[in-house]
Amino acid sequence: MTTIYDVAVIGLGAMGSAALAYLAGRGAKVIGIEAKYPAHALGSSHGDSRLIRLGYFEDPSYVPLLQRAYENWRSLETRLGADILTVTGVLQIGMPDSKIVSGTLKSSALHGLPHLVLDQKSMAERFPAFRLDEGEIGVFDPQGGYIRPEAAIMGYLKLAAADGAVMHFGERVTAVEPSDDGVTILSNEGRYHARKIVVATGAWIAELVPELRGMANPIRQVVAWYQPSDGFVAQPERMPCFLRDEGAEGSYFGFPVIGTDGVKIGRHAHFREAIDPDLENPPVNDADRALLDGFARKRLPSAASVRMKSTTCRYTMLPSEDFLIDAIPHQKNVVICSACSGHGFKFTSVVGEILADLALDGGTSLPVDVFKFERHVS
Repeated sequence: MTTIYDVAVIGLGAMGSAALAYLAGRGAKVIGIEAKYPAHALGSSHGDSRLIRLGYFEDPSYVPLLQRAYENWRSLETRLGADILTVTGVLQIGMPDSKIVSGTLKSSALHGLPHLVLDQKSMAERFPAFRLDEGEIGVFDPQGGYIRPEAAIMGYLKLAAADGAVMHFGERVTAVEPSDDGVTILSNEGRYHARKIVVATGAWIAELVPELRGMANPIRQVVAWYQPSDGFVAQPERMPCFLRDEGAEGSYFGFPVIGTDGVKIGRHAHFREAIDPDLENPPVNDADRALLDGFARKRLPSAASVRMKSTTCRYTMLPSEDFLIDAIPHQKNVVICSACSGHGFKFTSVVGEILADLALDGGTSLPVDVFKFERHVS
């Protein structure tokens, strides 16, 4: 007799693992299928840290979802008895009219979020690692910090398994065939049936959702770690996580010394270099190193002094850089999630909840209008 699942989740990275856990926790009969292994290095959900912040410069409409995400992260920690989210505060640095600074202040004012505006002198006194140009300021979000991605993903998979989810790893879905009464899922290992599916395959999403071909574009991202010449200034209490607006040069992000490798730095979207998701990530090259080393010397000379290592990962960018979380309009039993564009991991704990709502209830009470399919695909 063929097993018919309530929901099948395809892709068990950040968003898929969270969705699977929420679905199983609500008593649904669910299966999760992942082409590789948990938290693998060819996706976007590995590495020791991801930023989380409340004063969201991208759009104030994200803030209510972030507030829910914080609640859900703390609930996950309680269930696991593990540390997932660490608060260091987050600094947003740039000219007062820069996108990051002005957007952070707008979101903070609209939602009544605690924040502190620091001029160049105050920054030097409180956060001496950072070098500012004349006229630049820092906006400190005291509730910001970082999330441990591998711990989060493995935690959600652990909860999903405990609540009865079936999980297949090393199995690649090759096609999905929606019909009026459900979806048939074909893989290199077998054939499955579900009433609904959630597609959260990251860089590979356009393979199963042809509407996203040419829109959900995988690009190469590079980050590097540096040892400080002054270990005092690079500690989290004196060097919080940060975002820095460099105007036409783009924006950079970074983390204090968290583990043995030191201070972590990257530029958002790096060089926007397209990649083939089926190939290994291209290696770090001289241009990559020169970019990040130059930023470190200019902006964090005592905190990011000697590069220790660098690595590549990938973003999957939508043209608007917003999220896409919705059912396909003409295939209501197919829910898709392309929720990253380089700033999605912090939302994992709430996106999983949203995906479970959409798959089981056909809608959600959480504010997701900005992530609707029609806003991205005409």
